[in-house]
Amino acid sequence: MAKRKQAAKSQEYLTPEAQKALADRLARAEGHLRSIRQMIIDHRCADEILIQIAAVKAALNQTAAGLIESEMRACADTCMGGSADDRLDRVTNALAAVLKSS
Repeated sequence: MAKRKQAAKSQEYLTPEAQKALADRLARAEGHLRSIRQMIIDHRCADEILIQIAAVKAALNQTAAGLIESEMRACADTCMGGSADDRLDRVTNALAAVLKSS
């Protein structure tokens, strides 16, 4: 168990590459969101606005999926405190929030 903890502590959470990839995805979503705001101000058609809203939702879902897929285990091992049950509860609650909002 102690070896596993040490291995987990040496594992980097959110590597610079992963951080850049996630930040880039969020920047794209931010750009889409600004476009939606402008489309509303410009009285664009609802179907065009809804397509852009879908793009923002997809970008956020992809960001969440990236965090879940590659970072959640490392985060649970390195940056979450508490017992294993406490960490599992935190992960479960975070996943439930993501799924609820999808």
